[in-house]
Amino acid sequence: MHRILLGAAVLGAVGSAALASLVVWPVGAAPGPITLSGDVDRGAYLARVSGCISCHSNFEAGGAPLASGVPLDTPFGSFHPPNLTTDPVSGIGNWTAEDFAKALRQGIGPDGQPYYPAFPYAFYADFTDQDIADLWAAFRTVPPVADPAPRHAVGFPFDQRWGLKLWRAVFFHDPDTEPVEGRSDAWNRGRSLVRGAAHCGACHTPRNLAGGRDLAARFAGNAALPGGSKAPSIQPSALKEGGWTVSALAYALETGLTPSGDAFGGSMAEVVRENTRFMTPDDRRAVAIYLLQGEDGGQAE
Repeated sequence: MHRILLGAAVLGAVGSAALASLVVWPVGAAPGPITLSGDVDRGAYLARVSGCISCHSNFEAGGAPLASGVPLDTPFGSFHPPNLTTDPVSGIGNWTAEDFAKALRQGIGPDGQPYYPAFPYAFYADFTDQDIADLWAAFRTVPPVADPAPRHAVGFPFDQRWGLKLWRAVFFHDPDTEPVEGRSDAWNRGRSLVRGAAHCGACHTPRNLAGGRDLAARFAGNAALPGGSKAPSIQPSALKEGGWTVSALAYALETGLTPSGDAFGGSMAEVVRENTRFMTPDDRRAVAIYLLQGEDGGQAE
C-alpha cells in the first residue's frame, strides 16, 4: 500500500509539473518589425474582404464600426468579438504594428496569451508585411470607442486558455495560399482569397468534436455552424451539380441571388451584404474560378 501511495504521489507531482510547464510555456514567435508604409484604401478593402468589419461591428444594433460585434454562440461557449477601435483602453490604441501582426498571423495577443479560434487567425497566417502595414494604416483611422466588449461566456474547462496551446499544436495549420506555378493569375488570386482572407473554409468545412477543421473534407460543408445555421458543400462537384457557373457564382457573391432565382439566407446573406459585395468584380470572378475548378484545376464554365 505504501508503494502504491508513493507511486500515486510521484505521478501526481509529475502531472502537476507538466501542467505548470504547459501553463507558462510560451507560444508564438516574435514578429519582425513592420516598417513598410501602409495604404489606407487597400487596408480598408482587405479588412472588408477578411470579415473584420462584419465580425467586429454590430450595425443592426446601432453599434460603431469595429467596436465589437454580435456574439458567436458555439458548443464551447459564447464569444464576443473584441473592440478594435483606436481607444487605448477598450480597443487596440496602445498596440504596435508588431502586436497587430502577431495577433493576425499567429493568434497571440500582446500579453502573450493565445486567442480562441473563433478568431480565424489561421486563415491570415500568410498575410504579407505589406498586407499588415495596409491593414494597420486603415485601423489607425478608426475613431476610438471607449466601450469594452463583453467578456466571453465560456465555462470550464474551455475558459483555461493554456489549453489552447495544445489545441494549436494539433489544429493550427498553414492556410497554403501561395501561388501555384502553371495556374492562371485568376485561379491563384481566387485560391489566395478563398483559403486566406475570405476564410471560406471556416464555415464550409466540417469540424470535429474539438472544433478543429477536418481538412480531409475541405469545403465539403458544415451542418453545425454557430447559431444553428448550415453551410453547404462548395466543392466543384457539388457546385456544378447545383447549376453553378463562374458567372453565376460571381454574380451571387455580389447580389446574393442564386441561379434558381432564390436568395442566400442565414449567415451567407450576411457574408454577401457585409463582405463579398464589396469585392472588385475581378476578385469575385477569381473566387468563382477557383471554387469551380478546385485544387486540381479542372475546367470551369
